[in-house]
Amino acid sequence: MVTDATPVALRVAYDAAHGGRWTSLHGGGREWLWRGPAPGRHDVRPDDTFVDAGGLEECLPTVRGEPDHGEVWSRPWRDAGPGTVVIERPTFTLTRRITDESGVVVADYRLAADPGHRFVWAAHALLDLSPAARLDAPAGTPTRLHPEAAALLPPGGWPTGDPWLTGPWPAPAGLALDEFGPDDGTALGAVLLDCARVQVIDGVDRLTLELECADQPHGTALWRNLGGWPVDGPYRSVGVEPMLGAAFDLADAGPDDAAVVPPTGEVTWRLTISAHRIH
Repeated sequence: MVTDATPVALRVAYDAAHGGRWTSLHGGGREWLWRGPAPGRHDVRPDDTFVDAGGLEECLPTVRGEPDHGEVWSRPWRDAGPGTVVIERPTFTLTRRITDESGVVVADYRLAADPGHRFVWAAHALLDLSPAARLDAPAGTPTRLHPEAAALLPPGGWPTGDPWLTGPWPAPAGLALDEFGPDDGTALGAVLLDCARVQVIDGVDRLTLELECADQPHGTALWRNLGGWPVDGPYRSVGVEPMLGAAFDLADAGPDDAAVVPPTGEVTWRLTISAHRIH
């Protein structure tokens, strides 16, 4: 039987006053963004501990490390025209413009900073998915496991002192990552290197995320928390995160693992999100 995929128009909402966070990505009767259990997101001040409210957080200039989830999630952004918001920091200015008029969400970014400025950015999208959902990416994509995966490997399976372990998608080091499955008490992060396009498959629904950026390291980060984090009150959260850079923590990033502002003084990139439904 031949199946047909019908485009599903997506609409997006965001909260400029609270970190520019995307609060909704919906279409076809479905909300794709997960909402977290942690209260107090609207009371956050700069340098506060991260509050996992769900949605899509803009993480810049790092994801992990200091400050946790970056500098911009805890600060207000200012409006700069239809669908456009800006946040200014001492070392960079980030502008984001989102459109969804065609039913496809397009987010255009421009970061201005001194030439040589290094950063990591991620669209930290936590998705509301069933245990049957899976992530489709090109087989064999080099995938970096981060250290929390060491507990899931046989004794001696993690290289001592290394910040990550690299293996081919979908099962680096023998850990199958493409299926999310039911809660099993694990939590791990990974980065699919040079992987600009992935698709989330959940029943009849498909969500495609694609990143375009010239001359910068990029990929897709995965946060698969199946009730394994945090230790004092674990819950389920699944993040599929287009990113610039190849490491969660800017402090771990080697010369080729972070985005770098060129002599022009700016970096531009585009995130496109579309949805389809199979009949």
